[in-house]
Amino acid sequence: MVEITRVRTISAGRIAPKVQIVSEEIKTEGSSPIGMFDSGVGGLTTLREVQKQLPVESVIYIADTARVPFGGRPKSEIVKINHQIIGRLMELGVKMIIMACGTSSALAYPVVKDKYKLPLISIVEPGARAAVSATRNKKIGVIATVATAGSHAYRKAIKAVNSDIEVYEVGCPLFVPLIEGGFIDSEDTKKVAKEYLSPLIDAQVDTLILGCTHYPHLSRIIESIMGRNVVLIDTAEETVKEAKQILLRSGLASTVNQPPQYQFLVTGDPDSFSSLGSKLLGKPLTNVKQVTLISK
Repeated sequence: MVEITRVRTISAGRIAPKVQIVSEEIKTEGSSPIGMFDSGVGGLTTLREVQKQLPVESVIYIADTARVPFGGRPKSEIVKINHQIIGRLMELGVKMIIMACGTSSALAYPVVKDKYKLPLISIVEPGARAAVSATRNKKIGVIATVATAGSHAYRKAIKAVNSDIEVYEVGCPLFVPLIEGGFIDSEDTKKVAKEYLSPLIDAQVDTLILGCTHYPHLSRIIESIMGRNVVLIDTAEETVKEAKQILLRSGLASTVNQPPQYQFLVTGDPDSFSSLGSKLLGKPLTNVKQVTLISK
């Protein structure tokens, strides 16, 4: 059975206390790439938005497909994975990092956000703000991995903006494996989606946050089940808007007059990632290489 949590009140405030900065400062400039990561192809929905809003920015994208999905792992392991990925991206000289992963944004971001001397961007807060602006009946649904739903990160972020809003959270453990397996339009995926979304229909939410970057790949199925009157919040658009503002404020926006470069580093099979990623983006993915993330 699908579990759903109904929330009416919660105190606002910071998600996590200030922690000591432990990273060394690495010099970056406008021509340095943006770093992005996810457990797999989900973050490509955020990359697509970067290509739209920040068309001259180069990107290094890490897909930890050897450990996909993150959502069923304990918090301590997710935090460790995030440290490994962030460390590798910093070694490669990125100027900011977008956590294009809902689980990492929900569980690891509050722990690691103050430990690195470069901008780290979570998808949670931008998505929550967009949902609060969109809702008409003050009933917002959230679909995410079990770990993200259990963390109540979106609930906290929404309540911090407007405590009167009712939040309904559903964990969807099968979505990421189905998407990574390429079963985007299968009948099994449609059946699973109907089961997951049923309690949100019953709750009469008018706004639904796609709380995992994989889920926009299922937008057509989700919209057909929820109905056109329900606003789907793809966190990518708002997250990249925030990234753009930070780049402009910090003077790190690229001014290079040449085509951007995209590099994909994959811990699993690069051919599988390239094949599925090309299908999802509608264009060939090139410059895909396999890497190993060293534990620290």
